[in-house]
This record gives sequence, C-alpha cells and structure tokens, in this order.
Amino acid sequence: MSLRRTVVFQGEPGANSHIACREVFPDHEAVPCATFEDAFAALQNGEADLGMIPIENSVAGRVADIHHLMPTSGLTIVGEFFLPLSHQLMAIPGASLATVKTVESHVMALGQCRNIIRKLGLKAIVGADTAGSARLVAEARDESRAAIASRLAAEIYGLDIIAENIEDEAHNTTRFVILAKDGEWAPAGNGPTVTSFVFRVRNVPAALYKALGGFATNGVNMTKLESYQLDGEFFATQFYADVDGHPDDRLVKLALEELAFFSKELRILGVYPAHAYRIALRA
Repeated sequence: MSLRRTVVFQGEPGANSHIACREVFPDHEAVPCATFEDAFAALQNGEADLGMIPIENSVAGRVADIHHLMPTSGLTIVGEFFLPLSHQLMAIPGASLATVKTVESHVMALGQCRNIIRKLGLKAIVGADTAGSARLVAEARDESRAAIASRLAAEIYGLDIIAENIEDEAHNTTRFVILAKDGEWAPAGNGPTVTSFVFRVRNVPAALYKALGGFATNGVNMTKLESYQLDGEFFATQFYADVDGHPDDRLVKLALEELAFFSKELRILGVYPAHAYRIALRA
C-alpha cells in the first residue's frame, strides 16, 4: 500500500495556507513548516510531494520572501490557487473588546486589518504566522491579548471570536502557487494557461522597454511584472512576470524569444493551468 502524499505549508495548523491545502488537496497530508525555507527544503529533499506557498495578496501586496527563494530553488510551479480571506479577531474565553489591548498575527494579516486595529486602539505585534499567534494567545491565558487568524485556528486552539470578518477590504484574497520538485509544464492547447518566469535585462539603454516590446507587438497579456534587487545591489535588478498563454503558443514563443535577446538571464519557473478565480475575473 502506498504512503499518503504530502503537501507542505509555512505556518502552524489553522493557518490560511493550511486551509488552502485542505481545499485543494483534501486527500493529502498537510504538513506544517516553521519557515518558508523549511518548506522549500522539504520539497528539494524529497520529503514532501507538493508545497502550497502564498505569493501575493490583493490588499497587502507580494510576499517578498518567495521572490528571492523561488528562482534559485530548482522547484517548478505546477498550479495556482486563489483563497478569499476572512480574518477573525480572537481571544481566550471571557475576554472581550473591552479587555484586549494587543493583537498579534502575521505581518500580512495585520496589514490587511489596519482599520479595526486603529479603531480599537490595539497595539499590533508581529508574529511568525496567524495560527501560531492564535496558539500563543491561547497558551498565555491573558484577557488583554488577542490574535488575528482563521475560524479554523480559533477552533483548534479553543479561542472565542470577538470580532468577525475584520479585513479592510471585501476582496481580500491571497494567491498561492503550488510547487513540486520534478514538476512538468501543463500541456499546450488544454485550456487557459499561465507562464511564470524571471529575467534580468542586459545593461544597454532602454533594455527593459525593448525586452518587453515583444509582448505588446504579439498581443500577449502580461498580468504581473515586479522588480526586486539582488544581493543588496541597487543596480542588480531581477524581474518576475506572469503572462497568459503557453511557451509553445506561437505568439508567446515569439515574445519570449525577443525577451531572451535583450536579457542576460531568462528562467521559466512554471507553466500551469489558470485557476478558475483568474478566469472569472476576466469574464
């Protein structure tokens, strides 16, 4: 009998990444990792089959660590998942909005709930993750401490929800990428596809403009373009991008060829099916 397949996530049981694992892979064992580095290492060492990794949020923006870890990891993006988030303010039984003075959670969750934190006059404390903050609040047994986490976390750690759905924006959604060690590209011609890649342009005038020109002239939709510095160098910039389509599609192929000509480095991170959430937004 074969062993149950595993999917790793960063955080503790009850984290939003844990919820994403359960929704996408209900037949897999969801395995928590203390850090993103630990999750990547588990995939690289063959200790896990898949990884569920958050890459950006519609309110708080990108998860910066991932853009530095993914390009050199040797892992492949094999899918994506969009999880609408609903944050809860929770504390130990007996606590209330009148007793809590501090609130702790992952920095992204705190950033997604700024309005109520300011309204209640709470002191924000950055924690390693949402569920871990809920666990610490439960263990402290202190009515002045609250956490921002999921309903699942409140259930797991025996906390009461004292304020529901506290996120600043109703559209609060996190996009996850699904990683695998020996992942393959999705086949061409089998529905909407996303291609993700990183590149560094050559040091010539208007290099970025020229490198991206092929996407415009070939009518390829670029849905994401971000830049970030490498190794602390202000002038060593790497770009991360997502485009609609498959590298085997004629127009995408032409655009990537033009990009490669003006780039000193181009690496495709994954070619995978577009998630239904992405498709619905364009309808």
